[in-house]
Parts: sequence; C-alpha cells; structure tokens
Amino acid sequence: MTVLLVLAFFLVFIVLDYMLNRRKAFATVAVTTPRTVPATFGADFVDGFQVPENLSYHAGHSWLVAERKNLVRVGADEFAAALLGKIEKIELPKPGTWIRQGQKIAAFYRDGVKTEMVSPTEGEVTEVNAEVVNRPAELREHPYSKGWLVAVHVPDEESTVRNLVPKSLVRDWMRDAVERLYSLQPALAGAVAADGGRPAEDLLASVPDADWRQTTSEFFLTA
Repeated sequence: MTVLLVLAFFLVFIVLDYMLNRRKAFATVAVTTPRTVPATFGADFVDGFQVPENLSYHAGHSWLVAERKNLVRVGADEFAAALLGKIEKIELPKPGTWIRQGQKIAAFYRDGVKTEMVSPTEGEVTEVNAEVVNRPAELREHPYSKGWLVAVHVPDEESTVRNLVPKSLVRDWMRDAVERLYSLQPALAGAVAADGGRPAEDLLASVPDADWRQTTSEFFLTA
C-alpha cells in the first residue's frame, strides 16, 4: 500500500509539473511573439504618408539622400507623388546641367498642363532616371526607390543640408502640409484607402473641381 501511495504521489507530481511547464511555454510564446502593427503607424509614416527618416527633405516636397561622398540622389516625396497622381510626362535636366537649390528642375504634365518642382540641393546633374521618364507611373508607385529623379554631384556637401527641413521638424512639417491640403480641399480628407488611412493613388482625381496646377504649385513652392 505504501508503495502504491508513493507511486501515486509521484504521478500526481509529474502531471502537475507538466501542466505548469506547459502553461509557462504558452505564456512565453504570448509575450515574445511580435504584434502585427499596420505599416501606417510606423515611424516612417505621418498621417498616412510615408516619410522615410533616412532622407532629407526640402520644403517644396523634394527629397535627397547621400549615395556616397559628394553624390546625392534626388526625388519627390509621397505627398508630392499623390498630388501629382497619374501624370503623363516628366521632363528632367540633362546630365552636365548645373542646378541650384530652389531652382525648378522637374516638370510634370497631366492633361496637357504643366507643374514644376524645385531642387533640394546645388550641383551638377550626373544621371537622370530614364526609367521614370519612360514610365512616369513609377513616381507614384515607388517615390523613394524606382521613382527617383536625378543624381547630383555636390562639390560643397554643406549645400546638401542648407535650407532643408530640420530633421527634428520633418514630422511636424509633413503633418502641417496634410492639414493645409485638407483645409484647401476638404473633400480630400476622405480620399484615402480603407487600409488604415493610406493616401489615394491620385488624390486630386477625387475632387473634379480642384485646380491641379495651382494646388501642386502651392505645395511645391513654384506658384
């Protein structure tokens, strides 16, 4: 009888130990499994618009990033790309052209109407993105990768940061731009996709009465 009691005691102990360890294993999984967070709530998004933190921004919604010493790549941010929407043609300066910060360097056409964007830096254009020229939709689809515009050699590296939006103020600057856009065109406040507030592919298309050139020129600082 004593032997049976001892065996029963150990059996109960083993079962209890198994159950406790099983609960701990599940608890560990619950804590360590990463939560799925919508991309729009990441650090690189402001009010639904992607604003990569590793880039530098001009107030006219162009961006630049250093490729290597004295060479930067330039493009248009997603806010600009969404305003431009379905453009038909892009004109860019030829390699060898000297551009200045604040000078108009890119022209975009839609329904025969032209709007322009200014350069975020000063230097010599060394390369033009032929892919985006041949297929303008790349700008809207991939504004920070395939949709880049030009590469620029900058002899004075300080010019790559002079008069740009301070890194610490980029999020506030973009938030202000979105608020100004919605105040100018209230109907746009609802022109976002259903997946967490991402901007519509072609923002101004949802507002037939909006003046595409005037609106883009105001935000691109070319009005």
